[in-house]
Amino acid sequence: MEEPVSLEAKLAKIKSPKLQNQRETGIVLSAIEDTLKDQKHEFSPTAYFAALLALLAQAIPSSKQIVNKELASSVVYLLDTITPHVPAPILRSKFPQILTSIAPALTFHDAEAPLLRSSMGCLESLILAQDAAAWTLPQTNMGPRRAVVGLLTLATDHRPKVRKRAQEALTKILQNPPPSPSLDHPVADMCAEAALRQLSEAAQASNKKGKGRNVSQDEHHPGLIHALHLVKTIASAARGWPSKKIDALCEVLLDISKSTSEYLTMAAFEAFEVIFAGMINETSSAKLPRLLEAISELQPSSNDTQLLPPWIAVISRGYEVSAQLDADDTFQKLPIIFEKISTFLTSMSHNIRISTSECLISLFANCVPSTAILEPSIYDEKVLEKLSRLVINLLSVKYQAAWIEVFQVISAAYETLKWNASPSLDEALRTVADLRGSDSFNGKKEADAVLGKAIEAVGPSVVLKIAPLNLTNPRPGQPGRAWLLPILREHVINTDLMHFRNEFVPLSEMIFQRIINHGDAEKTMEVKIFETLVQQTWALLPGYCNLPTDLTVALDQSFAELLSNLLYQQPELRPEICKALQILVESNKDLLAAEDPDESPFLYSRLTKADAQNNIDHLTGLAGNLLAVLFNVYSQTLPHFRAYILQCINAYLSITPEKEISETFDRVTSMLEASLADLPTELKAVKQQQIEKAKKKGAPPMPPTSHTLMDLTITLALYLPISTYPSLLTLASHTLPLSTSPQLQKKAYKLFPRLLQSPYGPTALSSRSTDLQTLLLQTAESATPPCKRDRLAAIGVVVETLPPNESLHFIPAVLSEVVLATKEVNEKARTQAFDLLIQMSKKLDDASQSGGMIAQSRIPHMPSDAPDSSASLEEFFTMVSAGLAGSSPHMVSASITALTRILYEFHATISAQMQEDIVGTMELFLIESKNREIVRSVLGFVKVAVISLLESIMSAARMDAIVKGLVGWSKEHKSRFRAKVKHILERIGRRYGWERLEAWTPEEAKKLVHNIRKSKERVKRKKAESNDKGDDEDDEADADGGEVHGQGAKRRSKFESEFDRAVYGSGSDDSGSREDSDNGSVDEERSRARGDKGRSKGKRQGDRYIVEDEDEPLDLLDRKALGSISSTKPLRGSNLPRQRRNKATVNIDGKLVIGMDEDENGDDDADAMVIDTGNGKSSKRRDRLRDAENGDLKSGIGAYVDAIRGRDAVQRGRGGRLKFSNKRQKDDGDMDVDDGDDGADGRRSSGKGQVRRSQNGSRGGRGSMNGRGGFRRSENGDRSGDRKGIDGTRNGKIGGGRITKSFGARKAGVRRR
Repeated sequence: MEEPVSLEAKLAKIKSPKLQNQRETGIVLSAIEDTLKDQKHEFSPTAYFAALLALLAQAIPSSKQIVNKELASSVVYLLDTITPHVPAPILRSKFPQILTSIAPALTFHDAEAPLLRSSMGCLESLILAQDAAAWTLPQTNMGPRRAVVGLLTLATDHRPKVRKRAQEALTKILQNPPPSPSLDHPVADMCAEAALRQLSEAAQASNKKGKGRNVSQDEHHPGLIHALHLVKTIASAARGWPSKKIDALCEVLLDISKSTSEYLTMAAFEAFEVIFAGMINETSSAKLPRLLEAISELQPSSNDTQLLPPWIAVISRGYEVSAQLDADDTFQKLPIIFEKISTFLTSMSHNIRISTSECLISLFANCVPSTAILEPSIYDEKVLEKLSRLVINLLSVKYQAAWIEVFQVISAAYETLKWNASPSLDEALRTVADLRGSDSFNGKKEADAVLGKAIEAVGPSVVLKIAPLNLTNPRPGQPGRAWLLPILREHVINTDLMHFRNEFVPLSEMIFQRIINHGDAEKTMEVKIFETLVQQTWALLPGYCNLPTDLTVALDQSFAELLSNLLYQQPELRPEICKALQILVESNKDLLAAEDPDESPFLYSRLTKADAQNNIDHLTGLAGNLLAVLFNVYSQTLPHFRAYILQCINAYLSITPEKEISETFDRVTSMLEASLADLPTELKAVKQQQIEKAKKKGAPPMPPTSHTLMDLTITLALYLPISTYPSLLTLASHTLPLSTSPQLQKKAYKLFPRLLQSPYGPTALSSRSTDLQTLLLQTAESATPPCKRDRLAAIGVVVETLPPNESLHFIPAVLSEVVLATKEVNEKARTQAFDLLIQMSKKLDDASQSGGMIAQSRIPHMPSDAPDSSASLEEFFTMVSAGLAGSSPHMVSASITALTRILYEFHATISAQMQEDIVGTMELFLIESKNREIVRSVLGFVKVAVISLLESIMSAARMDAIVKGLVGWSKEHKSRFRAKVKHILERIGRRYGWERLEAWTPEEAKKLVHNIRKSKERVKRKKAESNDKGDDEDDEADADGGEVHGQGAKRRSKFESEFDRAVYGSGSDDSGSREDSDNGSVDEERSRARGDKGRSKGKRQGDRYIVEDEDEPLDLLDRKALGSISSTKPLRGSNLPRQRRNKATVNIDGKLVIGMDEDENGDDDADAMVIDTGNGKSSKRRDRLRDAENGDLKSGIGAYVDAIRGRDAVQRGRGGRLKFSNKRQKDDGDMDVDDGDDGADGRRSSGKGQVRRSQNGSRGGRGSMNGRGGFRRSENGDRSGDRKGIDGTRNGKIGGGRITKSFGARKAGVRRR
């Protein structure tokens, strides 16, 4: 709880205001203090209080008019601040005077909200100081009751802040009654009566106005809602509602709850909720029976669809509170309440049935105490029996319309009664199972839920006795219930494992024998069903293994052998069996680790912690043999299917004694060493197997034995005792230099992070730190690229476990390797390198606190007499900076990238001189270097520096040089240099101001800066005009590297760290620029083209669109339908870009014109069509119609058209080869053109449509189609088609079908079927 602020602190804050409107108050306070100082009075609360009362009389004279609003607001504000600190006797004596002075401020019609809030605060302090005698004064006198009346009036004011302040004052007053024998406040009844009166008047006004036909019913809702909030305030503050006023309040609230306005209904329910919540404490619990009785007497008609549902909801909540206060008494009344409510299930209204079922479910969940289930008395058993009979009666015919809701109630009954539900609810279970087996029954989902809850409550053995599976020897009239197997799989838990052995193991053996009897013949449908049944049967085992009650008896040696044989012989059952064995261990361990058994009393009642410990001990005895089996099965399984086996091995290793783990480790390591000796031969054999498998297209070969054994070694490492660590590290030293096997090398590096997670790992690694350092340094040259990330992780483990102030020389020894890794192609390796740089920095920084030293003589390639240097963060910066003198541009670029990362992380820690030196060096690289790789890294550094460093570091002179260097690379387009430079210039302009940026920019590049500024302003204007919600962002906060709002959450989620966002993010969200995760550049030209589109995409990230064919709708049941789901909105009709619009062209007679374009003026005929070329792209047609009748080509274009579309045009066939065709057709001279793409995506058109003059002067053309159908221009200009040809008529009919706007309904070309 926060400590209260002292009066001195409050006054000091007033004297130094931050806002303009607060200065008047500070002036008044200073004047008062000057007056008190002149009069030689102390600055006590009483002195302040007296001076303020004198000023208040001047601002608000007795004429009840506010003379000076500014002075009155300041004085009342100061009174509100000081009054809580004034002694109570003074406040009681001055109460009439103060109330008389403040009253005009409370009643003045033009009083502003700040004045009212301060007045109410002052009034609250005065009222709280009154004693019991003052509260005896009537309301007409100038006493506290009269003041409360004013607060009640303002509590429903139309201004939210005024209303809230009045309600807060009332709450505090009612929660702090004066010292008296009564627990309630003397004014509680008056407040309740006033609030109820206001609520009734508002409700009547709303009902009266709502009867008009053309009058909106929402007109009086604000006042009604305000009155409801006042009722809730008084009910919560007064610990319930006065008993005498309960009936009237319930009647009004129920009347409001039947309103068509959902908000009003919810507000009424919240009022009931507050009233019930106030009665939970013992002092107010006596009011609850009267409240429940009043609500019960107001029961509406059973057919009232508006009022009955809220009444049922209130009853449900009321008895829930009653159960919390007196659980036993409520439980005894439960059958009567249940029977009364359940009669509403016969209603024809769906809403009433839903409300009734929810109420009955709530009664079961909240009104049945756990003691009645765990330790029921005779009377409790009778009550449970009555409830069970009532539930069974719900399955009678008269409730048939509500059977779906009844099933939900039965599910709740099973969930509450647990094992006590049998045999009392067996009849209901039998009825539900019979209904579920009926093909015509529609409530299968709800019936499955009932059966599932029954399985969880009474166990599968009881359920299968009532509804047997009948799979092996079905009898007439007893249908099979194979549909029960999936339900059992989902709901079996905490039951007898022996039941699975006795019931399902024989069933599985019998079904599997039928599969064996079928032999190797082709599988029939019956055999496939049998295989599915076997799979479903063993899928039940994980549920039976989840906290079984008879584990020590059921899981004996014979059953363990059966499971082992199945693991060896039936690979398809391995996942379920491994999962079951894993759950056996984990469920009992979770039970042992649980801290509060009271959270799950039903679970602990059937299985105690002692039972869980016995189960773990039993499993420990079997762990050795099970691990041997699992290891063998693991070696026989392909790597893609090993994960579940490894998880099971981990589970049993966690409970295996250390001695057995050591023995297992010795066996595995001995086999691994033998396998490493034959590694070259084994790798060669595996490679040969891969080649043979690739030729035969069979299953991939098994990995080498050494890989499998190394996986098992890594798994064992977490549980190994510390005595085995020397041999483990020796094994790693033999494996790490094996560059011929990158995968094995990679697995060996994974040992180090695994050891760090073990209990003994950190200590053991720290004690052998010197050996590990030597090992990693020696294997640096043999490390292959695939293991780079894991090697960096191993280095990180060694750095973390370095002894304090010792072996710090290891950090500079491997620093060059880590720096170079920041330029790795693999993203995970780069991320690991960046994290390792930060880890090294922090390690040296921590060592500097205790005076750590770096022995430079122990660093490789350093002279033996090199002096030691002190470990510090700045020393690490110096070591990284040494790479800037590297001989290769790659090393220099990597060093700059590393410096950028650590500078971003520690720029607030290192000295300003170090920052200036680094920035100065980068400035030289930017200006002097001509190498693109180096400059690309420098640009990233400049961006981080502009965002992060202080302006004192990035001085005007330095920025002038940096901007000149940036401008020098602005004309370079390779590697997106221009876009990067433009973005950095934009960030500089946003932080330092565009005027300063233009002053730093050379004259020849000012046009570029001007363009960037105009582009940003243009996007801002468009954004302001569109007024997109949620897109407003704080540019200044973003420029300073702060957190942005709006789309900031989306942008932050794109990058893994703040550094990635600073370097790679555009930071220009408000300009609509696109963020590039690779180089962080912003292409303004693309931004302008995509600005609006980018914002839309940002706001609706998850939109998906269905791309339909125009000729037929998309079949969503087709497996190929996913290919028509697009994440971008498809362009159609008028939304298509101009160059992609394919429209048909018709002549004046309405006949289809092939190969034409729109007229020169660009008028597109709405019914025009275009036939795409054979290569799938719309031809850029240049021919135009001079006249619709004769169709002459324009002069100068005919030759071009003939060249690209004429008879002698070159066509591309398959493989891109050019084809020429001079074949002539009978007497018209046209020819067929083969596009060489007969088999792709249907049969495409074979030509673009030949154009020629017909005898009557109209354009004629023919594009003969290969195979399935073609079209031919007849002598009179009409098109006639053979069989599947095209008949172009005015109404757009083609071959009896419908012409779409785009003749080829595909984007890439034309498909004709």
